[in-house]
Amino acid sequence: MAFTVKTTVQTEHYAQHLDEAVDEVFSLMMGMPCVAVGESPIEEHETISAVIGLAGVMSGACVLQSGEKVALRIAECLTGMPILELDATVKDAVGEVCNMVAGAWKGKLPALASGCMLSTPTVVTGTNYQLHTQRAEFQMERYYKFESFTFSFSIICEATQ
Repeated sequence: MAFTVKTTVQTEHYAQHLDEAVDEVFSLMMGMPCVAVGESPIEEHETISAVIGLAGVMSGACVLQSGEKVALRIAECLTGMPILELDATVKDAVGEVCNMVAGAWKGKLPALASGCMLSTPTVVTGTNYQLHTQRAEFQMERYYKFESFTFSFSIICEATQ
């Protein structure tokens, strides 16, 4: 589907709210600012993705994707203790951050706040995988930086009602 003016404006509106939601979650839950940056592909060999499904007035997914070092640092900041390996605590932490960001983002949009449900997080780790979704009505991917770490957060909208 080609982007229309309405879709472009809507995506910009969603991006602004996503930037706010990411900064709120990182500031409140981890005590550090997190800002949007230009494209910054994940360069680590081992990656981790947390996926939250969207259902209702919007169907699709929210995806947080990072490298292993970023995931370890997210878990350390969230738990307050040092973490040395990509274990269940790290996976839970990344899934929970994705969940909090998705919830904060949809809460900023009245139609989504009351008419869109979130699934529990699914976390995938590995060295060579791709996440595939149905053909999206629109998709946006934003990159964020906290300390010296970067990660991406995507909104994939398969359909709206």
